Amino acid sequence: SDLAAASLPPSAPGEASACRRRKGKMDPNRIIQALKGTIDPKLRIAAENELNQSYKIINFAPSLLQIIVSDQVEFPVRQAAAIYLKNMVTQYWPDREPPPGEAVFPFNIHENDRQQIRDNIVEGIIRSPDLVRAQLTMCLRAIIKHDFPGHWTAVVDKIGYYLQSQNSGSWLGSLLCLYQLVKTYEYKKAEERDPLIAAMQIFLPRIQQQMIQLLPDNSHYSVLLQKQILKIFYALVQYALPLQLVNNQTMTQWMEIFRTIIDRNVPPETLQIDEDDRPELVWWKCKKWALHIVARLFERYGSPGNVTKEYFEFSEFFLKTYAVGIQQVLLRILDQYRQKDYVAPRVLQQTLNYLNQGVIHSVTWKQMKPHIQSITEEVIFSLMCYKDEDEELWQEDPYEYIRMKFDVFEDYASTTTAAQNLLYTAAKKRKEVLPKMMAYCYQILTEPNVDPRKKDGALHVIGSLADILLKKSVFKDQMELMLQNHVFPLFMSNQGYLRARSCWVLHSFSALKFHNELNLRNAVELAKKSLIDDKEMPVKVEAAIALQTLISNQEQAKEYVKPYVRPVMQELLHIVRETESDDLTNVIQKMICEYSQEVATIAIDMTQHLAEIFGKVLQSEEYEEVEDKTVMAMGILHTIDTILTVVEDHKEITQQLESICLQIIGLVLQKHVIEFYEEILSLAYSLTCQMISPQMWQLLGVLYEVFQQDCFEYFADMMPLLHNYVTIDTDTLLSNPKHLEIIYAMCKKVLTGDAGEDAECHAAKLLEVIVLQCKGRGIDQCIPLFVEAVLERLTRGVKTSELRTMCLQVAIAALYYNPDLLLHTLENIRFPHNPEPITTQFINQWMNDTDCFLGLHDRKMCIIGLSILMDLQNRPPAVDAVAAQIVPSILLLFLGLKQVCASRELTEHEDHAKDEKHVAEDNEEIPSDEEEANEVSQAMQENHGGGGGGGGGEQDDEDDDDDDDWDEDALE
Repeated sequence: SDLAAASLPPSAPGEASACRRRKGKMDPNRIIQALKGTIDPKLRIAAENELNQSYKIINFAPSLLQIIVSDQVEFPVRQAAAIYLKNMVTQYWPDREPPPGEAVFPFNIHENDRQQIRDNIVEGIIRSPDLVRAQLTMCLRAIIKHDFPGHWTAVVDKIGYYLQSQNSGSWLGSLLCLYQLVKTYEYKKAEERDPLIAAMQIFLPRIQQQMIQLLPDNSHYSVLLQKQILKIFYALVQYALPLQLVNNQTMTQWMEIFRTIIDRNVPPETLQIDEDDRPELVWWKCKKWALHIVARLFERYGSPGNVTKEYFEFSEFFLKTYAVGIQQVLLRILDQYRQKDYVAPRVLQQTLNYLNQGVIHSVTWKQMKPHIQSITEEVIFSLMCYKDEDEELWQEDPYEYIRMKFDVFEDYASTTTAAQNLLYTAAKKRKEVLPKMMAYCYQILTEPNVDPRKKDGALHVIGSLADILLKKSVFKDQMELMLQNHVFPLFMSNQGYLRARSCWVLHSFSALKFHNELNLRNAVELAKKSLIDDKEMPVKVEAAIALQTLISNQEQAKEYVKPYVRPVMQELLHIVRETESDDLTNVIQKMICEYSQEVATIAIDMTQHLAEIFGKVLQSEEYEEVEDKTVMAMGILHTIDTILTVVEDHKEITQQLESICLQIIGLVLQKHVIEFYEEILSLAYSLTCQMISPQMWQLLGVLYEVFQQDCFEYFADMMPLLHNYVTIDTDTLLSNPKHLEIIYAMCKKVLTGDAGEDAECHAAKLLEVIVLQCKGRGIDQCIPLFVEAVLERLTRGVKTSELRTMCLQVAIAALYYNPDLLLHTLENIRFPHNPEPITTQFINQWMNDTDCFLGLHDRKMCIIGLSILMDLQNRPPAVDAVAAQIVPSILLLFLGLKQVCASRELTEHEDHAKDEKHVAEDNEEIPSDEEEANEVSQAMQENHGGGGGGGGGEQDDEDDDDDDDWDEDALE
């Protein structure tokens, strides 16, 4: 078709376009009409049916790619085609095996079609407009993940060809393709990155040269290309620095590139753009990525004393060669901010992160020290004050304000958090910082008619430094007076943000040793009153957290609140219902643990209330899209579980809670919300620990249906509940054969499927428990089934000794249950590949593995089993053959038991000693001109492997325009 010819860019040399070779197998115009129909609500269902009938036809997927890159097709249709292709590639690209027990292979894209797409997707990305390109890059990532290097080394040549092209229009697309290649390996271990390293031997010098050519050109397109190169470099080095690629010489050239980008001016005309939109401008984004890289390099590889051993040499070189030069540029950025010049928030944040690392090294500290007072008072302090945007959000959407203040992901990208971290490190490590900063804050707090926002900043600073202040004898005795004079009065402020800040300061100083009991009583009363009576929701949330931390840290505070537990808990539930904040579900959980007796009396009301909130969250329309709601709903389930634990000794309360919990369990199962299966199984477990009601026995049948749909994934989570069914109410278990059939069927399915050895261990364990629990209870007919299931599993490959011994243990339990029955069973079991009875194999395997029985119970079972073998009247020949090994094996097992008992006693003794050990005040200041050598963390990291450093740069793409959040590797 003409469409095919028009739609694809010229192929790289030596590649005929596969799309052109296979004309006419699929009519692109028919697909175009169907895609057009998906955009029109009236035609959507018919159009989707048409596509669903066509997608398995050979040449369908390559036809979609032709449509996507054709300028002759309307843009919305191209977009629809791109989304459809992305979904097809992510779902159907790899070859897949049929499910266990089925012969039909699931659909996947035909290899001929895959080859056509491989041949043309890089050109497609180069040619496509941005919105379509984003979908195609996701396709490319999926393809690289499955096919590189095995099926598709040619992708490297493809990208290389277009990167070297004289046509700069192909550079952005080819850089995006290279980025997908690097991103695929970003989270992999260093030893798994060889294919990437081989490719980057070619590409890294090339993109460095390209960067050097581009640097003098500050135009939009040039800076866009520069930004993309920086993102490639960041993804390459984020988790492992490939020293074989980046030697000292090449790193020096790269560091000069980063320094130039950080230091260059952003075009002055960008100041005409609205301030809220400026961070999205490519010039600021380019700076942000350069800073991202230098901060990450310093934190993870360039900080002696904080890196793993393979980076020792590099860290010394980095600190000596680059750290000060880069910091010089960053100090200029802070100076611009101090002089009220615009600096994009993420640029400022990364600058502060870099300086935070610089504080601990003498060479960088020496350079920073003359500026630290102006940095703390004019940069950090201003960032820690309440701002216009805070006020705007508080007034317009207080619930969003709460979410933002408590969101760890917001914290990660926040300039305020970066400022707080730098201040904390400087105050902790460098002795001159804390006294000056405290004097500055006190001056603000005592100044009459001071701007209330500055008061907020001063209290924010003091609260952030609370755990340092409480360890310094010079400050800790002043803190109670500070609360009394400067915090308590602000609870009466007309400004909501100051009342919220006062609560936050109480929370920060909740571990303070109060000398005047009246001050502690005041603190508790003010927090309680704010929680119950304040009209502003952000204040109530801060008050709730303050009250809970005071109760947890101050025994007396717990007594003060005791008479008010009911109104406090009711208010907490009300706030959780309103805000859906997972932080507050944690507060409720902790309060329940603190006031278990009082909670027992209001447990039913509370659980009913929580169940209503859970139902509301689960059935809200936006539930699917909002991750916070999942976290919050999970918090509610944990809270209800905590209530069940608290009231477990109150049978009548537990019985009333059961019906509420069963409604929740039913709702989750009915809506098939699998992310909560673990939690509802935990609830069901808690409801069956004392007794099992008829309703809970009915649940067993429902769970069996769930198991058949999602069998293997949740078997380990079902295990505690199934264990209760067997051990708590054995009479009912045996009164209805259906119960035992269900549990056996689950175990059998796990042992014969591909659940993995962990789940198989659980299944075998459950069979052992049934045999031991039902000794003398007439389950003779079950023993051959159980034994055959586990021994059949042993005839297939077993990787772990745990599964092998667990399977043997079921047969040993059967020997304990009835020796004659087991021996008869063994003589009658035949497996297809071996016509002989299995008795000899079983006995030999057991003898070989006696040293693999570990732990108290397993060793005891093994000893009991061997003792029964010795006591048999009519020993089978297989037992006689190993008779000489039995007593030595038993002695070995007893020796192991002795060691287990001794180590348990030792652990208990050590725990007791730890409890009694007095922890001295830890003063971590380091003299001004010395390094911090963090030997403990260094030793830990040497043992641990991986890079050094903490959580500074783990989430690189959270705010980028052209990055998808589709990243399966991050979860692997």
